[in-house]
Amino acid sequence: MIRILLAEDDEAMRTYLARALEQAGYSVDSVDRGTEAIPLLESQQYDLLLSDIVMREMDGIELAQRCAEICPGTRVMFITGFAAVTLRASREAPKAKMLSKPFHLKDLVLEVERIFEDEKTEASFRP
Repeated sequence: MIRILLAEDDEAMRTYLARALEQAGYSVDSVDRGTEAIPLLESQQYDLLLSDIVMREMDGIELAQRCAEICPGTRVMFITGFAAVTLRASREAPKAKMLSKPFHLKDLVLEVERIFEDEKTEASFRP
């Protein structure tokens, strides 16, 4: 089962996102800030870090950079409602996917599915 670590500071959004992903068949652990995600990344294996960009204590970009150091195989996807932040993120974390708020939960699930479909496709072309 694909494991997702969700970092989102808005409680209602975090609940909705986790529920939608779980209903789609993913295992989801969720935290309300980047600093809470670090110990989980250090102690467990995740396939995807799904993070808001604007959070207190540690923003999503810094979290993604730390994730790359701790577990480089973990994919990263950002969710944000701020266009300027999106531009900054694309420069500082170029391998990360981006989903801008507002979005439909169905769109989130589809984007997550695409991430892992792309991974399967890439793996099939490796010798």
